[in-house]
Amino acid sequence: MTTFADLERLVADRLLRPDATGFAEATFAQFARTGDPPAAVVRVRSTTEVAAAVRAARSAGLPVAVRSGGHSYALHSAGPGALVIDVRALDSVAIDADRLVGRAGGGVTAGAYSRAAGKHGLATGFGDIGTVGVGGVALGGGIGFLSRRDGLTVDNIQSAEIVLADGSVLTVDAREHPDLFWALRGGGGNFGVVTGLTFRLHRTAVVTGGMLAFAPSPARLVAAVDAVLDAPDGLSAMVNLLVAPPLPFLPPELHGRPVMLVLACWSGAPQDAEDALAPLRAIGQPLVEALDTHSYPDLLRGPPTPPQPAYPVMRTGFTGRLDERFGEAALRSLATAGMFAAFNLRPLGGAIGRTPPEATAFAHRDRDVMVTVSALVQDSTAVPTAQDWVDEASRAVGLSGAGYVNFMSGATPEDVAAAYPGVLDRLREVKAAYDPGNVFRFNHNVTPPGGPAG
Repeated sequence: MTTFADLERLVADRLLRPDATGFAEATFAQFARTGDPPAAVVRVRSTTEVAAAVRAARSAGLPVAVRSGGHSYALHSAGPGALVIDVRALDSVAIDADRLVGRAGGGVTAGAYSRAAGKHGLATGFGDIGTVGVGGVALGGGIGFLSRRDGLTVDNIQSAEIVLADGSVLTVDAREHPDLFWALRGGGGNFGVVTGLTFRLHRTAVVTGGMLAFAPSPARLVAAVDAVLDAPDGLSAMVNLLVAPPLPFLPPELHGRPVMLVLACWSGAPQDAEDALAPLRAIGQPLVEALDTHSYPDLLRGPPTPPQPAYPVMRTGFTGRLDERFGEAALRSLATAGMFAAFNLRPLGGAIGRTPPEATAFAHRDRDVMVTVSALVQDSTAVPTAQDWVDEASRAVGLSGAGYVNFMSGATPEDVAAAYPGVLDRLREVKAAYDPGNVFRFNHNVTPPGGPAG
């Protein structure tokens, strides 16, 4: 049994207690509210150190939190009262271009992996921004710019190395520990510390994409979503309704006005890009058109990081095709926000829907659109007001029930249950087998039957 003294001898000054230099940086997470600090942070450099850290936490009676990319939409920092295992130094990437396989350490970001793969004209689809950790986005699902062509990120995981609650290390895949492999792909961080992942790569030399901005209307919103759903699989997009913030890529005359931003990506044959994007252009005269040929990693740059801490409140749901009543309600809600707020719509279908629903723990393949209602405030005391608006706006557009764990903020047990329709009981059985003490609970927690809720 590893004690904290044993762990400290192993990692030396990389075990940080609250009074240590670097502790604040190690516990800061983008978008997370500050709260009670963790008991300690250990900055690991190997799977062996991760295993020692987990055993030390168990010996001390502490739960374990994991820091990877450093985003926390769940609105908590890295585990009050816990031992935080910071895996960001597990940042190796290996690309086997001949076998179309990429390997990423548990601390690799989507941008770093994508840049390495892009040098070979290859890609694995993640989300829509490069700063997130591949572990977090992959284990929750992974809906992004290549999903309609290649499936979700979970559909492209080939194996995972994981440290379990007892400190043992497993490599899991479709043949070895298939129950755990199934649960990892969609079940989030409930089952252990993932120290490495291998992914299927797809040939993606260039993509054509960027932004189209339109004056919003209910009819135009429906037309944009339908244009993607009816397109070939190579077209993925996000459709956003928001009041335009003062961002440099939007002209000043749009700042403060409602806009519809379509962020599109065509990953099919470059010569077919014009035809594929034509239905989006046809929904109206764009206020801004910024579509061009890029490498896939360039498309993951995302918006600039807020200049000061910002706190998002989000609610997600899955729905069928939209009608104009949805757009009318969304635009009415935006007019009442009084803060930065947005509706983000991600048309699904394509390869997402063709994957058998029982293949992974992601439970929403039969739906057409994922909807996220969000508000962003820069004062943590304003979070309750933002939550009230998000809840009311979600009701106004008829959003209820099932959500997406990667975009949940402050999920209740009821929210977690709704996120896993039809698969929660099986996830709880896997949790009971591999983490019966619920050591890994600083996530959208799947609790073991009869075990501690944390």
